[in-house]
Amino acid sequence: MSNYELRHKFLPSLSGLPLNNMLPGALLALLTTPALAAEPQQGNVLTLGGGVDVTSRYSGSDENRVTTALVLDYSMHNGFFASTTRGIGYGNSIDNLDYSAALSYRAGRKDHNVDSDAMSDGSDYLRGMGDIKGSALGVFGLGYKVTDWLNLQLQAEVPFSQRDNGAALHFGITSPLYSSSKNTVTMALTSSWGTSDYMQTYYGVSSSQSAASGFTQYDAGSGIYALSMNMDWTHNFNHSWSVIAAAGFTQLMGDARNSPVVQRKASPEGSLKVTYRF
Repeated sequence: MSNYELRHKFLPSLSGLPLNNMLPGALLALLTTPALAAEPQQGNVLTLGGGVDVTSRYSGSDENRVTTALVLDYSMHNGFFASTTRGIGYGNSIDNLDYSAALSYRAGRKDHNVDSDAMSDGSDYLRGMGDIKGSALGVFGLGYKVTDWLNLQLQAEVPFSQRDNGAALHFGITSPLYSSSKNTVTMALTSSWGTSDYMQTYYGVSSSQSAASGFTQYDAGSGIYALSMNMDWTHNFNHSWSVIAAAGFTQLMGDARNSPVVQRKASPEGSLKVTYRF
């Protein structure tokens, strides 16, 4: 899973959902998430916004798709939050240590192309592989501010439903490269590790899947499956209006890199969103 996915799935946004699906999706959506750390604030804050995401059709696909994205985030001064990017949960801090826990959602995967209004990933290239159902997740995060320019982050996603989909851990290093009253530029490096169940679900090919799809049977074991880099730029027009642009890439590693369903080992991703803060 890429750093973009960590922040928009591991901290995900509701990409491309039609209006009649936005509310139930918002109650389930996450990683990716945009930050592990809880930011101190005065009073309750509501942020609304929208934009576009550019991602691969699935992890390892050589095709990208552009989807619309909804941002809805309500943060209370006591640490509770409900968000399309962070899920529903609680976060707070003790000195330089931040912690959070949330109920979120990991999107599924289809074995056929999905349009921009679908919550799941998918591609015709995966015909015969069958569908992977989405999972309700517990997302648990820790962040530690080492210095003003270096933050360490650790996040675990543990499925409560579809538990055979497996769990994953994400370790990140973030650094604010530039900060002013109007602009903030942040770089993040992320390493992702998956259990054997996670790896087999998203990168493995069982004997029955091999017979149906034509892919060579492949057993994927636990381990680091992705390294990613992401750059975020936030421009504040005033106290309320902001534009947020993100760009990055993901390099698949280990058993994920060698999977027969992987067409592209390195893939770009990005997003552009406008938000209004109340």
